[in-house]
Amino acid sequence: MRAQFLGKDPESQVENSPTLFVTDRADRKTYIAQGWVVTDPQALADIGPVPDGEAIIEIPEDVLKFYQRNQPREQR
Repeated sequence: MRAQFLGKDPESQVENSPTLFVTDRADRKTYIAQGWVVTDPQALADIGPVPDGEAIIEIPEDVLKFYQRNQPREQR
């Protein structure tokens, strides 16, 4: 699987850069998000159990705009 860069948070610092990528998986379209690990106890309690192999991350709304830009016009 390969990952193609879509964009990063324009407000981020070099070492702190939430980013969105799209993959080239053949079986379905998927995305990879790089973000801040959620450690806030209340947020984690609201979310509930997280399965092994998954992580809860936080990304800025501006990063999600790169997802929308990657969608074909008929899906927007």
